[in-house]
Amino acid sequence: MPGENLSRDEAHERAALLSVDGYEVFLDLRSAVGESGQEPRTFRSVTTIRFRAEPGAASFADLIAPSVTALSLNGRDLDPAEVFDGTRIALEDLAEENELVVDAQCAYSRTGEGMHRFVDPEDGEVYLYTQYEPADSRRVYANFEQPDLKAPYRFQVQAPEGWTVWSNGVGELSDGVWRFAETKPISTYITTVVAGPYHHVEDRYERVLADGTRLEIPLGAMCRKGLAPHFDADDVFLVTKQGLDFFHDNFDYPYPFGKYDQAFVPEYNLGAMENPGLVTFREEFIFRGKVTQASYERRANVILHEMAHMWFGDLVTMRWWDDLWLKESFADFMGSFSMVEATRFTNGWITFANNRKAWAYRADQLPSTHPVTADIRDLEDAKLNFDGITYAKGASVLKQLVAYVGRDAFLEGARRYFKRHAYGNTVLGDLLSVLEETSGRDMAAWSRSWLQTAGVNSLTPQVILNAEGRVTELSVLQEAAESHPELRPHRVAVGLYRRAAGGALERYARAEVDVEGPRTVVAELAGEQAPELVLVNDDDLTYCKIRFDENSLVTLREHLGDITDPLARALCWSALWSLTRDALMPARDFIGLVLRFAGRESDIGVLQMLHAWTNSALTHYAAPEWREEGSRSLAEGALRELRIAEPGSQHQLTWARFLAAVASSPADLQLLQGLLDGTAKIDGLDIDQEMRWALLAPLAAHGAADEEVLAAELARDDTASGKRHQVRCLAARPSAAVKAQAWASVVESSALSNALVEATISGFSQPSQRELTAPYVAKYFDAIERVWAERSIQIGMDVVRGLFPHLQSDEATLAAADAWLSAHEAAAPALRRLVLEARDDLARSLRAQACDAS
Repeated sequence: MPGENLSRDEAHERAALLSVDGYEVFLDLRSAVGESGQEPRTFRSVTTIRFRAEPGAASFADLIAPSVTALSLNGRDLDPAEVFDGTRIALEDLAEENELVVDAQCAYSRTGEGMHRFVDPEDGEVYLYTQYEPADSRRVYANFEQPDLKAPYRFQVQAPEGWTVWSNGVGELSDGVWRFAETKPISTYITTVVAGPYHHVEDRYERVLADGTRLEIPLGAMCRKGLAPHFDADDVFLVTKQGLDFFHDNFDYPYPFGKYDQAFVPEYNLGAMENPGLVTFREEFIFRGKVTQASYERRANVILHEMAHMWFGDLVTMRWWDDLWLKESFADFMGSFSMVEATRFTNGWITFANNRKAWAYRADQLPSTHPVTADIRDLEDAKLNFDGITYAKGASVLKQLVAYVGRDAFLEGARRYFKRHAYGNTVLGDLLSVLEETSGRDMAAWSRSWLQTAGVNSLTPQVILNAEGRVTELSVLQEAAESHPELRPHRVAVGLYRRAAGGALERYARAEVDVEGPRTVVAELAGEQAPELVLVNDDDLTYCKIRFDENSLVTLREHLGDITDPLARALCWSALWSLTRDALMPARDFIGLVLRFAGRESDIGVLQMLHAWTNSALTHYAAPEWREEGSRSLAEGALRELRIAEPGSQHQLTWARFLAAVASSPADLQLLQGLLDGTAKIDGLDIDQEMRWALLAPLAAHGAADEEVLAAELARDDTASGKRHQVRCLAARPSAAVKAQAWASVVESSALSNALVEATISGFSQPSQRELTAPYVAKYFDAIERVWAERSIQIGMDVVRGLFPHLQSDEATLAAADAWLSAHEAAAPALRRLVLEARDDLARSLRAQACDAS
């Protein structure tokens, strides 16, 4: 719709014209259960907005709805046909004090945007929840949809009998209507409603604050009834309480939003959303089968990430999406920081170095990379900027900032920031000023280097030895990409490693230094014994690509598994993966290192990341003529590690899943079938329902599990999760007719929900089926502009990203992408960005394949 994509200029102009005193929102959701056999489309939404404006001014309110029943402004009835265009309500001749009343029919969603409606196939129950970021609350009620027009809210909800309804404030049922306490002033995108027959568990957090005040916070956690047997709410509450303790200890600002509910909801597009008082999560964080500790760590990190938002984002909010980092970078950093210091997941910085930073490094080398503080022209830009730069690079930069200014100065700066700007909106300078106060450092110069420029630097050690085999000089060389030539100041630790008695590769010397410019000498390490391995950025203090001198690379090829420190080992793995992606190390060499040393990896999260990287290396970076040999080697290696892993261990489970991911030979598939039907057995390996689907996926992709087999498995697991697995497996089957049906269901139809669109896309593209999907290269480029125009932005993103022909890694596909970009310079900038990113990944694949072939 023409007015759906709000621009930054429009938002700034509207904020200058008016301020909002409060909202009253009434939602009638009784239609959600629908008539038998009928899909309900709409629900009633009545909004009253009280706001002040410049007398005589004109502006607009936001609403995306099928229809408006009645409108009034300051007691005057307005004709909806004249003032409402489907996305905006024109407001003319405003008074100093105004009251707008909008009675509308709003649409239920199946895309995870606005008011999402889900029917549980297991028992037919209906569940609702809202998801708004960055600008979808206007799909549920009329408002001024921008983060700097904060206001208090009062919600009332009429729901089907027997349902429970939750919102940001405490609610109670009276005369058939749920009425919720007025919120503090918050932004539109973090208001929320969750409604349905959810399974609900309660607890309480109690704390005596430093001033003697007793703080009591009601806690709640909920999920669908079908997931209740798997719901470990006790562990959710444990991490929640540990997080609240940490933030109260360090922020000196009591949790400001009353209660703390956490809802695990179906078909969720995100990991989670920080709605104050009612955080929403994807229900996949409730584990239906056996998972490793890495999964519990990931859930804990997300819980704490969202909790950090209660201060960074909800209490103090960025003025516009340019400064999205003011909430997301901080939440990403504080999620790991609090998890390591307050929970059982004390190795969280290893996961951060190996996993989160990998996301940032990839994003920062795309042609669409941008500074942490971005130039966000409109809402489409904003939607795409929830990316590896804003989250993981921003968090990495904050980790560097803590090393730069010191932990105490950083936390004191945060405390002053909350107290100074509570319930307000901020920009970059507001945070920098308090950090300058507390640290005495020049934050403007630091910000220019780290927040206002894009790109990632490479740090390489250079070692000169004397005749006695001692270090004469050790220096760090810094390089930048031609496209982003900025050299930054880095506070780094440089570690020297040698093999000790017994063969362990251990650090024997370390120095911290400020790296400036293209070459920095580390004077403290002069005179040390010759190192076998030099690790720049030891302890992972800065954000950079680690490179190695030639001697260190030789050492890693032979002794990577001998590094005793798990963080150092993880940093080396990450650096080797970066070399592979940059076509400086052949993919088969990286795969060989994984086969040789991954079995000795103690950190389960690192092992899982290695498996993901190795699969990518084989699929995208290995020379085509070597893929079959590489696949065979990986399957043999996975089976070998699976058989020697401790029965019932996390490592056994991880190697079993990796074997399923790489299995392709008849013998591999026969083993998977045997594990599935019980004719084969590996001591300690539990073939639970989730593992059954993991085994079925490769069988389906290789034609060894047909539609009848998958239907029987769905009958065994007739749940929402089972349906998603079945749809993925159905789309994975090696048949031209199957591919045509999957393509049509996603590209030519809007009948599938967001979760089933995702599952279908996931099944469609299989590395073993390149010939089957080759005809869809031209179809993809013919369809994407239409899909982008006709579908919601979330579905558009899923289709454009997920169906890009990345498996057709040849010059012809690259040329097709270039031709589309050349012919569509006027296409939506967000759409062009997605295609440009996918094209860059494809070009990287071709460079890596050439490296591997040579």
